[in-house]
Amino acid sequence: MVMEKEGSVARKITIGVCVMEKKASTAPMEQILERLEAFGEFEIKRFGDKVILEEPIERWPICDCLIAFYSSGYPLEKAEAYAALRKPFLVNELEPQHLLHDRRKVYERLEMFRIPVPRYALVNREVAYQELDYFVEEEDFVEVHGNRFWKPFVEKPIDGDDHSIMIYYPSSAGGGMKELFRKVGNRSSEFHPEVRRVRREGSYIYEEFMPTGGTDVKVYTVGREYAHAEARKSPVVDGVVVRNPDGKEVRYPVLLTPNEKQMARDVCIAFRQEVCGFDLLRCEGRSYVCDVNGWSFVKNSYKYYDDAACVLRKMFLEAKAPHLSSTIPPTLPWKTNEPVQSAEGLTRQGSGIIGTFGQKEELRCVIAIIRHGDRTPKQKVKLKVTEEKLLNLMLKYNGGRPRAETKLKSAVQLQDLLDATRILVPRSRTGRESDSETEGIEHAEKLRQVKAVLEEGGHFSGIYRKVQLKPLKWVIAAKSNGEGEEERPVEALMVLKYGGVLTHAGRKQAEDLGRYFRNNMYPGEGTGLLRLHSTYRHDLKIYSSDEGRVQMSAAAFAKGLLDLEGQLTPILVSLVSKDSSMLDGLDNASIEMEEAKARLNEIITSGPKAIHSNGSSDTPWMVDGVGLPPNASELLPKLVQLTKKVTEQVKLLAKDEDEELAKTASYDVIPPYDQAKALGKTNIDVDRIAAGLPCGSEGFLLMYARWRKLERDLYNERKERFDITQIPDVYDSCKYDLLHNAHLNLQGLDELFKVAQLLADGVIPNEYGINPKHKLKIGAKIARRLLGKILIDLRNTREEAINVAELKNNQDCSNEMGTEETGHQLKPNRMNEDARQASFTSDKSMDQDDDDDKETQYRLDPKYANVRTPERHVRTRLYFTSESHIHSLMNVLRYCNLDESFRGEDSLVSQSALERLYKTKELDYMSYIVLRMFENTEVPLEDPKRFRIEMTFSRGADLSPLEKNDCEAASLHQEHTLPIMGPERLQEAGTYLTLEKMEKMLRPFAMPAEDFPPPAIPQGFSGYFSKSAVMLERLANLWPFYKHATANGKQ
Repeated sequence: MVMEKEGSVARKITIGVCVMEKKASTAPMEQILERLEAFGEFEIKRFGDKVILEEPIERWPICDCLIAFYSSGYPLEKAEAYAALRKPFLVNELEPQHLLHDRRKVYERLEMFRIPVPRYALVNREVAYQELDYFVEEEDFVEVHGNRFWKPFVEKPIDGDDHSIMIYYPSSAGGGMKELFRKVGNRSSEFHPEVRRVRREGSYIYEEFMPTGGTDVKVYTVGREYAHAEARKSPVVDGVVVRNPDGKEVRYPVLLTPNEKQMARDVCIAFRQEVCGFDLLRCEGRSYVCDVNGWSFVKNSYKYYDDAACVLRKMFLEAKAPHLSSTIPPTLPWKTNEPVQSAEGLTRQGSGIIGTFGQKEELRCVIAIIRHGDRTPKQKVKLKVTEEKLLNLMLKYNGGRPRAETKLKSAVQLQDLLDATRILVPRSRTGRESDSETEGIEHAEKLRQVKAVLEEGGHFSGIYRKVQLKPLKWVIAAKSNGEGEEERPVEALMVLKYGGVLTHAGRKQAEDLGRYFRNNMYPGEGTGLLRLHSTYRHDLKIYSSDEGRVQMSAAAFAKGLLDLEGQLTPILVSLVSKDSSMLDGLDNASIEMEEAKARLNEIITSGPKAIHSNGSSDTPWMVDGVGLPPNASELLPKLVQLTKKVTEQVKLLAKDEDEELAKTASYDVIPPYDQAKALGKTNIDVDRIAAGLPCGSEGFLLMYARWRKLERDLYNERKERFDITQIPDVYDSCKYDLLHNAHLNLQGLDELFKVAQLLADGVIPNEYGINPKHKLKIGAKIARRLLGKILIDLRNTREEAINVAELKNNQDCSNEMGTEETGHQLKPNRMNEDARQASFTSDKSMDQDDDDDKETQYRLDPKYANVRTPERHVRTRLYFTSESHIHSLMNVLRYCNLDESFRGEDSLVSQSALERLYKTKELDYMSYIVLRMFENTEVPLEDPKRFRIEMTFSRGADLSPLEKNDCEAASLHQEHTLPIMGPERLQEAGTYLTLEKMEKMLRPFAMPAEDFPPPAIPQGFSGYFSKSAVMLERLANLWPFYKHATANGKQ
């Protein structure tokens, strides 16, 4: 019937396009149909809306092959009847398209074919707001049939055509909800900080939120053997749609792993849709399908249009004219006018700080370790409680176990504690107290302080207020029902931790530093990093410790680095990974740090002789207690005296406020949380400052509690003993009040700051080791895991770069020998072979060295990428942490050569940099250490100078505005912020630190790669850069450099 000769002319295969005109007239559909017609073997029959909607199926055009798919208003059942009547070859079968309208059925079908999906549960309601006994909602999770989903989680309507999808965020990240929707203008989502409860008006799917690094992947199949993938910025980040000059959303082609290719094939089979789009989530090295869309074409890719037309041609010929050859002709019968991508505005040379080493040096890796931004002082209140209300509260939240401690963090728990405290706090103070009443008065003061902390700012935030109740004493008492006896607690220790909140200044510092990195840490113009990142040639991962101020600093930095908009909560959840084991805690070095503090106390109390003994003019930093002022023992009494002076002034300011707080009604309910407080305020509290109140949410009562505690802890009058470990806290409070509360005009605060700074500049660095060898020992213990991860980052970057260079060299040799394929020839399908290899690598590691980095990667596909340098790739790893890890890492970098195994070796840090570090007393807020790795492509691969490391650091916040009285200082005082100092070299200009040397010097102090927890093998990615011949062959197929760049105007 088809292609039979009628006279001397062969009849063409007819392709019916039975879709709504709006879909039939799209640019991708027109481009592909035009190419099919250009082959000369097909006749295209477009049905049109009038025929589809109004004509009976008997009058519809007769065709051999049918393109038919559902869209809004399309009569799917009518199309099914037509297909049953005429029996054409269907590209996409019609009956399974009904499944796509119900997300429940989509997930069921995916699971039936063993295609990975996110963990999910169904909530089915027959009527709106129906109460279901199997559905439970709490502050930070929902539970469906006992299956618990902690926030963040995703809520999807079961209706596949309803695109209102919600993401709910945990209170620890500030709470709130983000609504995703179909693009409206330049927005694809909106954040609602006040929404915390899930919807109940319908049926929903609840599923685990998958952190994907802020990237979505859309896969487009054309037949079972062809899959094209594109990545875009995920709407969960900031909801701003990135568009090109033509107004189209910016997407870039990325490579699929072998497993993902197999998933694409399985989706086609499962839904019997040859042309099909679906959404892919990549999380921790694994991939999941979260939505199936049905018929979808790629937009704005001429190469894809060529491929799609060729695949469809083969499909139609095999179905209706199998006797004809489906070989692609050497020259395709159409002419393309593919636009040429403009230049990237990126240079290909090295550092602007130290200088370049040849014209072919390229940046390969940026690793930065960054301290958090400006914060409020950290506070702690300890008191023993015997009140029954508080003991009952402890039992309520620890499951009734009399010996178990309880942690209260949620808004509900803290509200319960506040209600109990309001009843217990005395309404007014008594007159003069006798000595016998002192203990009771102090207890009442602490309860009053607890109440004030819980009421601080008028809002709860679990990030910054935590209460621990730990039972101390128990008695045996009769049960309340009279049946037997039970153990009951009669005394408990209450510990309230609060403060440490990222301030508006801290948030601004982090955003500003992110912008600085964007414009200065990557070679080329300011848009260079954004261009690299948006084209998936920039592999970015951000890690944070568990502390709220560190997490929010990381999110604010990411906002500045990637030029994002909106609130920090979605950015935090989407882009920042917590790793407390690597970036938190001092437990590993607690004994050594106590030794350092004891020795420090001994040096200070011994007087000037101890401080200046055994000095050397060449290496003054080699002595014990270096940096301490010679008159430290004389400054201590002065520090106590000035602290008392400031405390007395704050006490007077707190008196009136205390009386007002005593009048607070016991039934007042605190709102559950406050977004601004949770995330760090975005601006100064102008109204509070104008009213003469402290900046931020701290009232005078808490300000007084802060200073009174410092006064008490700094000097024990009864024992006549100084506690030097309190010096950093005094300095911290001085610095905070000078920056944020200068308008209160506290007399003596300036002088106290200068005295505290002199002492703190000596005490703080020495807490991390009393001399260089001790600093190295402590630093190696605290930063061991972080150092191991940094070495893994550098090694993986090197291996990746070497393998890419080898492949490129091999390909150049092949081209010279004339073995290059023609540009449009379809390669033999390797799907099954790739899948077999992928399943092997997922069961057993090919090489342990290749499995240390389980981070998800997004790779630009050079065949389809319209960029000039598709092979260019930069890895960025950002580690946000606290002061302890910055000091520890710096100490290892500068003193690693003092280890006995490196006798005679020079330090990684130059002599001049050692001198600068000796004079650098403080690594303040937003201080950082940056390692950048460059590859010199002019030298052989085996040459150690192929890869060099550049090290820089910044001291962080510039304190000079607090130390001067000029116009600039006054301006910064008005803004309550301090600028961040620029980077300084840790090497001499022109020197060459090879990666080989750095690995050798740091390896003894770093956690070995094999000691890291076994990662989830990244399903195909782990094999990309193995050196075996099989893996190199796979890489050649997965990452082919575009061989026809010159012909298409690309270089």
